[in-house]
Amino acid sequence: MMLLPSPDPLLKVDNLVVEYSVGGKTVHAVSGVSLEVERGETLGLVGESGCGKSTLGRAVLQLRRAESGKVLFDGHDLTAMQGEALRRMRQRVQLIFQDPIASLNPRRRIGDIVAEPLVIAGVKDPAERRQRVHDVLSAVGLDPTLVAGRLPHEFSGGQCQRVCIARALVLNPEFVVCDEPVSALDVSIRAQILNLLEEMKTRYGLTLLFIAHDLAVVKAVSDRVAVMYLGRLCEVGPSEQLFARPAHPYTALLIEAIPVPDPDMKPTESVPTGEPPSPIAPPSGCRFRTRCPRADTRCASEVPELHPLAPGQLVACHHPLI
Repeated sequence: MMLLPSPDPLLKVDNLVVEYSVGGKTVHAVSGVSLEVERGETLGLVGESGCGKSTLGRAVLQLRRAESGKVLFDGHDLTAMQGEALRRMRQRVQLIFQDPIASLNPRRRIGDIVAEPLVIAGVKDPAERRQRVHDVLSAVGLDPTLVAGRLPHEFSGGQCQRVCIARALVLNPEFVVCDEPVSALDVSIRAQILNLLEEMKTRYGLTLLFIAHDLAVVKAVSDRVAVMYLGRLCEVGPSEQLFARPAHPYTALLIEAIPVPDPDMKPTESVPTGEPPSPIAPPSGCRFRTRCPRADTRCASEVPELHPLAPGQLVACHHPLI
């Protein structure tokens, strides 16, 4: 599969394959995905629930080992690392989990939760750990003197997500995977967390992989967007360009499904036909063909590969819209 052109990306995923064994059957979660993330950018990764977004994010961080493929971070192959070498590299790559409350140990106090990455990284000076925890909690908008000694159940979902962001940033990482960081939050809190992520990105010079199924959120925060369907990438391109002129039929349908705050506007009738296929037995050829109105015999027999269609925009489709 073709990689996005870049002379020196921070992250390069090359033909990554991740599979699960369930009940004696194989779930094809990620099937030959290749992408690049530039230094300092936010790449949005979108798609329906179950398309493999979170699995891809975890495989990038080696929380789930891939069956094949490579993950190159700053030129280092993470898939070939183990033990202490991988532990040291993980100080540079961090994860913000989808469920902020479930990702915090309910029996540990906030100060200890945020300090734990420092302990694992070998920061032995207690005074230094306390200062770094104080600084990062202040940076995410929490008063360290009020929250450090309290337990997670004493906080709201939005406050817990701030704690999770602080935990991810306390080691001063370069790259952060944001796994649907606002999907479990109220709409009024989402904007606060998104603004906080943008502020932290600027302050700490972060590169982000932002995983979500809400295209409106992705459009607001991403420099580029990668669209995923049933384990494969459909389209990759600059955010404004992709939303203005989607090339893949699936991308166009996702964009049409974004709610419009206008009571007089009728909902679109353009929705995918048929039931979503199972990742245990994905369709031959193009995996979207069973729900695509433009599919033909070529789509059933030949797997479409990502290819350039416009400057910076790549699509995996035999019959693109543009």
